[in-house]
Formats: sequence, C-alpha cells, structure tokens
Amino acid sequence: MASGSMRPAPPPPGPPKLRPGRGCDDPGVTADARWERIREDLRFGQVFAGTVVKVPRPGAIGIFVDIGLSVGGFVDVVLLPEEAKDWPAEGTVTDFELWWADDRRQIRLKPSDARYLRSDFADFVQRFRPGWPSDIGRPVHGPESAPCESGVGFTSAGPPAGCPGTGETTDGPGGS
Repeated sequence: MASGSMRPAPPPPGPPKLRPGRGCDDPGVTADARWERIREDLRFGQVFAGTVVKVPRPGAIGIFVDIGLSVGGFVDVVLLPEEAKDWPAEGTVTDFELWWADDRRQIRLKPSDARYLRSDFADFVQRFRPGWPSDIGRPVHGPESAPCESGVGFTSAGPPAGCPGTGETTDGPGGS
C-alpha cells in the first residue's frame, strides 16, 4: 500500500440479525437453540397471564401479548371478536392459552376470557381444528394433524402459510 493511502479497517459486523429488519434486542426474537428449549416446555392449552402490548391494526391482524417469556405472544385476528372495539385494549391484563407454537419464534395464543374470543369460537374449533380438545396438555412438538380453513393440513404445532392464524405477524411489536 502506498504511503498516505491507508484506509481504516471497516468496523466489525454487529450482531447477526435473526430475521430481516429485526435485531437481537427485539423482544419478539430469540435464537434458534433458546427457542427450541422454550418450546420443549410448552403445552397446548397452557395458561399464561399476559398483558396486551400492541394492537397494531385493530380488526386487521391481531394483538401482541407479553407473557413473561423471551418470545412474543400473539393472538390472531381469526380468534378475536369480529368487532375490533371488543378486542382487549393495550394494557389489558388477562389469561391466554397456548394455541400453537411453531418455527416462527412466537407463541400463538387464544384468550381464555370468552369476551375476547370470536362469538362462534366453538363452531370455529369444530370446523377448523376439531382435535383441539385432545391437544390440550400435549407438547407443541406433537405430530397431530388438523385441517385449516384453506383445506391444507397442518400439525398441531401450527399451520403452514395460508391457514388461519398465519396473518401478517412476522414484524412483531417492533416491526412495521
């Protein structure tokens, strides 16, 4: 290198981003190994006291819930009342049940309080997840199957893209 043309070394890269646009400090993100350890202890129907932390687009995608773990909780719009005015508001503290948990590093929840469930929840479960009652208490890693609204099967760990509960949730509370 010729004298006077020395350039400073580029700064070392920061921590890797686990998902596009989300840093490691995002409360909705956790490393794969940690997520798997958390997931091993989760059971369908497990009850968590949670606080609604974000209702990003009322009536559109659902609500984000802090359940005291290092991963975010989410209630999908398909489980909530049709009218967004009936949804739990930010700051609401209530019980939530684990509905499913898959590779998205997010715990899918359903409200325990019937006021915050869709009015036809029993019919919804019968139609789209008839195995739900028998899933309660089972580990989320189980291979049980249930149909989703689009007709594509999914394991009780969660549906593939296009099934109920897969709405626009990848951005989490800190996303856009």
